[in-house]
Amino acid sequence: MSKLGNLGARLHRGEVGYDFVGNRKIWYGLSILITITAIVGLAVRGLNMGIEFQGGAVFTTPKNTSVSVSQAETYAEEASGHDAIVQELGSGSLRIQVAGIDTDKSNQIKTDLAKDLKVDAESINADLVGPSWGDQIANKAWQGLGIFLVLVVIYLAIAFEWRMAFAAFVALIHDITITVGIYALVGFEVTPGTVIGLLTILGYSLYDTVVVFDSLKEQTKDIAKQTRWTYSDIANRSINSTLVRSINTTVVALLPVGSLLFIGGGVLGAGMLNDISLSLFVGLAAGAYSSIFIATPLVADLKEREPQMKALKKRVLAKRAQAAAKGESLEAPVTDEPLADEPEDDHAAPAVVGPRNQPASRNRGRGRPSGKRR
Repeated sequence: MSKLGNLGARLHRGEVGYDFVGNRKIWYGLSILITITAIVGLAVRGLNMGIEFQGGAVFTTPKNTSVSVSQAETYAEEASGHDAIVQELGSGSLRIQVAGIDTDKSNQIKTDLAKDLKVDAESINADLVGPSWGDQIANKAWQGLGIFLVLVVIYLAIAFEWRMAFAAFVALIHDITITVGIYALVGFEVTPGTVIGLLTILGYSLYDTVVVFDSLKEQTKDIAKQTRWTYSDIANRSINSTLVRSINTTVVALLPVGSLLFIGGGVLGAGMLNDISLSLFVGLAAGAYSSIFIATPLVADLKEREPQMKALKKRVLAKRAQAAAKGESLEAPVTDEPLADEPEDDHAAPAVVGPRNQPASRNRGRGRPSGKRR
């Protein structure tokens, strides 16, 4: 078995792990810092909205146009009086985008560009987007995002509980804010492709979060019947048991997206790929982070405010203190009194933590699995 596979198995069994929930204040602080940076970037620089959202025109020149991108940009800005974005296409033609102009002005710009570029005006293709249509697209995008978030909260509240729904909602807002802030800071253009990418990464982030929540729900089914683990302990075990899976799926998803962003958009100059690839790359990374470091620790925080979980934590800590006073290992707290539906065995593991999640060294007496302790 590979080292990573062996580590994943040991994490899943609970033999090793990192205290994500116990160090949650560190992750909360880091997320707040990143979010503030994103909000400041958005407030100071704003978003570079594409013509689909603010209206304008896109002029495509004939193939093998003998003018550089910088020259074409200068010609377009002089002809329109607006900032222009010029991209060289694979065929050798140029894509000249000018925002904030109407149909009448676009005809004059097309004529002036033809003279400057020394081509026939009829050979320049012009695609116009009206400002009202752009506003409609923007409104529909926000409506779609809002409906998506509402449906997500309703589904999670039904499938799990409202605390998990709230934590997932906070994680999604966290991912949206960071992604939009990065767009503002780097100045990439926001297009419909960006919106598609944003909705895609939200679904991916939600999937990763639900995987951990499902494990947490299963392991805390009868949590109040035992005194071995607090809710935070089991939440932390749920994160660790799915950690390698989350890392693997995130890395596999980031590799092709990174190729689009850094090779396709950066090296090959296919700038249109940046519109969707940046939102996917940043969103996938932020979604994996929020699923592990934000959503589940936040659920643990909310759950342990309940009187029942407070009482459980008090009992668990008291029992651990007794074990410490007797010189017993704190890594394996003393076992609980048997549950109502369990055979009387003072050394039986609690039902809340299944056998596959139990460290082999913690099973003693009857029911101890065969094999040597590692």
